[in-house]
Amino acid sequence: MHIHHFFRSLFDLFYPNLCACCGKTLLRGEECLCSLCLHDLPRTYFTDFQNNEAAQRFWGKVRTERVTAFYFFSKGTTFRQLLHKFKYHGEKEIGLYLGKIIAQKLVKEQFMEGIDLIIPVPLHPRKEHKRGYNQSEWIAKGLSEVSKIPYSTKHVKRVIDNDTQTNKNTYERHQNTLGIFESLKPNLLQGKHILLVDDVLTTGSTLEACAHAFHSIPDIKISIFALSILNG
Repeated sequence: MHIHHFFRSLFDLFYPNLCACCGKTLLRGEECLCSLCLHDLPRTYFTDFQNNEAAQRFWGKVRTERVTAFYFFSKGTTFRQLLHKFKYHGEKEIGLYLGKIIAQKLVKEQFMEGIDLIIPVPLHPRKEHKRGYNQSEWIAKGLSEVSKIPYSTKHVKRVIDNDTQTNKNTYERHQNTLGIFESLKPNLLQGKHILLVDDVLTTGSTLEACAHAFHSIPDIKISIFALSILNG
């Protein structure tokens, strides 16, 4: 045991684990983010309010049971930089870690109660191949690992490789997402409560389109979780 700790310490000396936010060396027991950076992430506390800002973005558009986004996503912030690493620089473990941390809160706050299946919003296969992974799936993995609710990528597919939503207005985002998803094995979801998972909620057009792919399934219930919500 002492030899193991010696070599572990030696390895950490030459290859230290660094905080994905501030770049400082992580202490023993810390993972991915240091305690200070984790504490400073801009939490929304939307789970305290049923009619929160995230839920309002779906009013009159899609029928949902619960909606929340966990962090604020604002321009020029450390959290935005963290998400950029997660989405575009291959650091998918950030999503897994945040999913696990957040799931602890969501379970305690009873947001996950009654949910049967977690479903990450899919990327088009061409885009997922280029990126190497679906960032929403890694968030879903973290949520699943802690909540013990299974997740699946086998119940919806992206059938249209639509243009990026960046720099589009609300109407353009809605038009850009029409009919881009198709549900798979709908008979297996009859009477189930599913949780759709995405990384960033802006206008809600992508999640709305994904939810509409399931609405013809009898007795299905749909809740929505986004890691973050655009704030300004």
